[in-house]
Amino acid sequence: MILSNKEIKRAIQENRIGIDPSPKEPFKTTSVDLRLEKRIKIPKDNLEIVVDPRGKIANTLKELYKDETIQDSGYLLEPGKFILGQTFERINLPLHPDNENNVIAARVEGKSSLARCGLLVHFTAPTIHAGFQGNITLEMINLGKYPILLRFQMPICQLIFETVLNTPDPHTGQFHGQSRPNGIVS
Repeated sequence: MILSNKEIKRAIQENRIGIDPSPKEPFKTTSVDLRLEKRIKIPKDNLEIVVDPRGKIANTLKELYKDETIQDSGYLLEPGKFILGQTFERINLPLHPDNENNVIAARVEGKSSLARCGLLVHFTAPTIHAGFQGNITLEMINLGKYPILLRFQMPICQLIFETVLNTPDPHTGQFHGQSRPNGIVS
């Protein structure tokens, strides 16, 4: 079941959802807007590499991307270009084994206003699992015809929260606790 804005606020007050820093209000009816962090990852040029996803992908991502910072003037995402970004806000969806009705997961979705300009903020990985802690990585590509100016702390995506039936067994995937767009924990 998707949480309404009233339920999202209640879940934040009850520490079933953690968002740091606190999100700006008002919330949408069923989502919270999240903002873009200034650290981004840009694909390196002229690499002769084949990506083998069988290993720990975070290690491969270190080789594929270089660090970039969104300046005050913004970052121009050209048509057809792909980068990794992340949310400014850090998310915490704690497990509550003592009360199975308190477990929440989320989905990250793009904003329709940006999508209409050609910006895709995630491809196939919208699920933010119950128990997740960290900044959310955004796989961003400009599918439009014109450059898009990305700015630090601009609203970039929305988070939709859902209740989870029963408390899942703890699981920490390779991106749990990430603080960098390429999945690195620091």
